[in-house]
Amino acid sequence: MYTCVTGLTVRHVAEHFQCSNDTISCYFKELLFIFSDQPFYSTYVHFPTDGSIHLKIQSNPKFWPYFRNVIGAIDGCHIPVSPP
Repeated sequence: MYTCVTGLTVRHVAEHFQCSNDTISCYFKELLFIFSDQPFYSTYVHFPTDGSIHLKIQSNPKFWPYFRNVIGAIDGCHIPVSPP
């Protein structure tokens, strides 16, 4: 299983933070539910109202084939987190 943000396996992330695989998986799932549920989602996630797609995505052949038929995409939603 790969983590969504880093593209690394749970094992690599667990080794980096010196935690068990179960701990990383548990917290990843917990954060996924927090970010996709109310009130966070309705407060911070907004779809474009004009239906426009950013020029950086449209002009890049690496991205455009995958975004051509999507209705909306989250743009610039990066939340930096690190353990204490």
